[in-house]
Parts: sequence; structure tokens; C-alpha cells
Amino acid sequence: MLKKRIIPCLDIKDGRVVKGVQFLALKDAGNPVALASFYSKNGADELVFLDISATLEGRKTLVDLVTRLSKEINIPFTVGGGIQSVEDAQLLLQSGADKVSLNSAAVANPKLITQIAEAFGSQSVVVAIDIKKVENDWYVFIKGGTESTGILAIDWAQKAEALGAGELLITSMNNDGAKDGFALEITNAISQAVSIPVIASGGAGSANDFIELFTQTEVSAGLAASIFHFNEVAIPDLKTLLKTQNIPIR
Repeated sequence: MLKKRIIPCLDIKDGRVVKGVQFLALKDAGNPVALASFYSKNGADELVFLDISATLEGRKTLVDLVTRLSKEINIPFTVGGGIQSVEDAQLLLQSGADKVSLNSAAVANPKLITQIAEAFGSQSVVVAIDIKKVENDWYVFIKGGTESTGILAIDWAQKAEALGAGELLITSMNNDGAKDGFALEITNAISQAVSIPVIASGGAGSANDFIELFTQTEVSAGLAASIFHFNEVAIPDLKTLLKTQNIPIR
């Protein structure tokens, strides 16, 4: 069995790390460079850096910040937000990112997934999918969770894989920031529907939530933000606990 990964997420707005609930009510969580350095030295397996307002504001991801972050860490690093072209992806990868994350742009232009995968390899392409349960089905939302696409989550996950994505980052908007656990059922359904690694995001409130995630689903990694940013759960302690549950961890 592949070892599970623990991934802090740095949502960036106006050059600062922020965290909200269900994508709203954002509050400051610190300096991105300092946080990235801390996580790199304290057991994080990877980092995800999302410039959460880039698409809505119609601008590119903050390349200079990516460059500074890459000099502070020695773990894999995914960057997303505002990527609209192969050239945008190339700039971020040259600035130090190991992978790029596509979300709204991939829905608007699915060929972009294939183009970046062909240029830099599928391992460089993470398709981030924000999902929300509406009545009895889970749908894909874009533009920072503000717009429904009407596309079913599992359908888009399978299409993203077919187009060349090397990994999926699934965020449940219903669970985001609520701290009452991951959306296990849909997350597992997506994991079983594709053959590429799936990162689960949205809902982590305690170390036990990661135990449930890794024992009840087939995901490859668990991602969280506030519980790490606000020192509610320390990654070394979390990994020690997971090992006591015989969960293979890096």
C-alpha cells in the first residue's frame, strides 16, 4: 500500500494566508513564507498553495511569492490560481513549483489539462475540483465556489483523468471549515472511480478525522488548513497517531 500523505494548504489572498468557512468569512492565518518554512521543517509531506482570488480578479498567480516560497522548503509544492495557459504553468514550474493546480480554467478549457500534461508530464498536473451537495447529488463549482457548473463530481473527475491529470484535489464545500470530518462517501466514490491519486480536502477538525479518512476511503492524501495554521493539530503528533493505527504514513 502506498504511504498516505499529510498536506497543509495555504490559501493566499492579498499576499497573506487566509482561512474561511465554506469559502466565506476569510480571516488572516499568517505569512505564507514563514508558514511554508515551518511546515517543511515539521513533517508536512507536501504543500498546496492556492491563490484563491486570482481567477475572480482576472490576474495571474503571484510568481514572485512562489519563487520565495520555493527557496524556503524542500518538499513538493503545488501551486494554483489564475493559470490559463501552458505558458502560465511553465512560469510557475520554472519559479520552483513541482506541480500546478487547475480548477476553473480546466472546466472552461478541458484541453488545457492535456496541453500541460503533454508539455510537462501528467505528474505535474493536479486538477482541483470544488464540489457541493445539492439535494442528493454532488456537483462541480467554479470561480471560488461561486458558480455551479451543473456537472456531476464523479463525471468530471473521470474526465479530468482521461484528459491527462496526474492527481485530483477534491474539496467538499459543504464540509469546508466546519471541522466535523471529511466528506467520506463522495470522496471514496471518486477515489474508486479513478486510478490516479486523490487528495481529500474540507472538514478536518481533529486527528481522528484523518484516521477515518484513511481507513474508510482509498484516498492518497489528506489536506487541511486551519487545524494546522492555528496549532490545533501538530503534524508530527498526527503522524505518530496514524502509525499507532497501522496506517502507512510517510
